[in-house]
Amino acid sequence: MIDPTIALMMLAAKPIVRDTLAPDHARTQRSRPSRLGLPKWWDYRRINALSGYERVIYFGGLYAGGVKGLKNAVKRFSLNTKLIIVTVGLADVCDKENISNIRNSISKQVPEDLLKSAFVFHLRGGIDYQKLSFKHKTMMTLLYNKIKNLPEDKKTAEDKALIETFNSKVDFVDFDSLNPIAEVL
Repeated sequence: MIDPTIALMMLAAKPIVRDTLAPDHARTQRSRPSRLGLPKWWDYRRINALSGYERVIYFGGLYAGGVKGLKNAVKRFSLNTKLIIVTVGLADVCDKENISNIRNSISKQVPEDLLKSAFVFHLRGGIDYQKLSFKHKTMMTLLYNKIKNLPEDKKTAEDKALIETFNSKVDFVDFDSLNPIAEVL
């Protein structure tokens, strides 16, 4: 069982937090199974402060410019919070350039004092363009059109992957990649 002083936050389509201390009205209707042993999830936006937690595990989707919602979420943490950041995106997590770019983005979102003691993990996710909202389809199309016209020597591995997978369904999810995260818990 996970310590109740841990908050688990995930930002994908909807932000959620796992909190055994949350009042009943903060619970969402959805309960998701977890390989980390976290049975229930709550919407973290309904919780005013997260400074009372010793440890926060933040799962966030990678979007242009960083980890979705991370900059605003860390404003709710105390500087003593033990932070575990887990990024999820299409970028190849074995490519050193991708990892460098992700970490650079995180460093712009998280105060240095909090980041220096944080654990940072990177997971690959998936995308199904048919299920994207109009807004997200438009954003991805604009990004695709921008990078497809770049000279080949200017395209990153992430750019090339986006071009190859554009407008299709891809799934790079590997549940075994959660094991190192579970080990630090």
